[in-house]
Amino acid sequence: MTATASTSTDPATTAWDVIVIGSGIGGLVTASQLAAKGAKVLVLERYLIPGGSGGSFRREGYTFDVGASMIFGFGEKGHTNLLTRALADVGQRCDTVPDPAQLEYHLPGGLNVAVARDYEQFLADLTARFPHEAKGIRAFYDTCWQVFNCLDAMPLLSLEDPAYLAKVFFRAPLACLGLARWLPFNVGDVARQHIKDAQLLRFIDMECFCWSVMPADLTPMINAGMVFSDRHAGGINYPRGGVGVIAEKLVAGLEQHGGAIRYGARVTQVLIEGDAASAQAVGVKLASGEELRARRVVSNATRWDTFATAEEGSDIHRPAAAALVDAAHTPKSEATWRRRYRPSPSFLSLHLGIDAALVPEGFHCHHLLLERWEEMEAEQGVVFVSMPTLLDPSLAPEGCHILHTFTPSAMEHWRELSPSAYRAKKEADAARLIQRLEAILPGLKGAIRHQEIGTPRSHRRFLGRMGGSYGPIPALRLPGLLPMPFNRTGLRGLYCVGDSCFPGQGLNAVAFSGFACAHRIGADLGLNPWALPA
Repeated sequence: MTATASTSTDPATTAWDVIVIGSGIGGLVTASQLAAKGAKVLVLERYLIPGGSGGSFRREGYTFDVGASMIFGFGEKGHTNLLTRALADVGQRCDTVPDPAQLEYHLPGGLNVAVARDYEQFLADLTARFPHEAKGIRAFYDTCWQVFNCLDAMPLLSLEDPAYLAKVFFRAPLACLGLARWLPFNVGDVARQHIKDAQLLRFIDMECFCWSVMPADLTPMINAGMVFSDRHAGGINYPRGGVGVIAEKLVAGLEQHGGAIRYGARVTQVLIEGDAASAQAVGVKLASGEELRARRVVSNATRWDTFATAEEGSDIHRPAAAALVDAAHTPKSEATWRRRYRPSPSFLSLHLGIDAALVPEGFHCHHLLLERWEEMEAEQGVVFVSMPTLLDPSLAPEGCHILHTFTPSAMEHWRELSPSAYRAKKEADAARLIQRLEAILPGLKGAIRHQEIGTPRSHRRFLGRMGGSYGPIPALRLPGLLPMPFNRTGLRGLYCVGDSCFPGQGLNAVAFSGFACAHRIGADLGLNPWALPA
């Protein structure tokens, strides 16, 4: 059981109410929400800018997004517009540009489909490709809307707070019951109830893979209900100035509400006092040796980076010394979590500046390429492409576009390479990726004016994530979201937030995790208002 405010470290010797380790979007939403509740919050970021994989960096007149540029959560209505709500709660907002399509698929067998913002148009376009599945297509995607409508009917806060659950059930009992119904299901189970065509089922696999990096059988129905419907409800909206603006605005809101952030502050250890059942997190230690104390500690690192286990040291686990919590204080539940989930691969990524003249009229902002279905989960199989300057031209010099492309790549392919071998592999893999992109942008190679190559080693170095991974994926078939851990951990006073927690990967998902974590800590410290958000 998590310690309450009355049993936490003596406030007279505590500098902070809450310390958040890492300034990813989940960590920043947690910190800014708590600051808005009146908590004294400090965020510690190992790098020089906020946002983690939701940040941006600048090179020679270009503003590049570190990770994905396809952003959910900026709608104006309901409760699933979590980025809009997180910013508004601390007096901030982002100017956004609506995208007329989520993305365009370029799949084997000439299966090209652009996901229109208008729901009926999308169904019509997909049905035109699979007319014999017209009824099943509508039934499946309408079922996704049922899930979305349940989510959208309630404030998305901590499922670990019984008081919140009682209040939200009183407000929206049918939505709660409807949501509970879908918690144990994965997308593949539902899709096969309505659809028989093998190629269409593969398309739905790709619909899931494009944001969960998992096929439909391993993707929770709750997540699909959010994504497959919100792209038509709230829509895909790009933040003007780049994705990094979201983190910058959250930092501004945090500071305006009395919180603070320190950059270049690498946390090496969670400080723990007490033995066995009485052990409690009481602060952190930095690489400099400085110790900071807090009533509560939040890790926005992955769970592999947060907790050590006896399995550490293998190819998929970090050395025990690198974890924030040593093996002696790691809860047994973390070993169970590791059996259920494995790290998703990292990425080979290219950030390119290209001649605008190369890009044809009507070219979509986001694309996904796959030449062979068998390669969907393979090393460098699927290729993701974004051109955010089609929405915000200010991100590149005049006459140029940004082309950000990335493909899954595991750390094992980049380990133990000499400096020269590493450079050679980077260049060779980047050249192959550019050659594949010529299928949708002929002449691309000759139009490149700026190039940055990132590998799993780059992602590990700059994001501080084990293996450069972008989060956990099921190691076996699991019942929907039910096995996903929430924010509280088995170590009192320590919470986790981000893509290692319910509901998983994606900016809007980690924002949900941030809202939930802040609410749970707010309940523990007696900071939450009685009423639910409007």
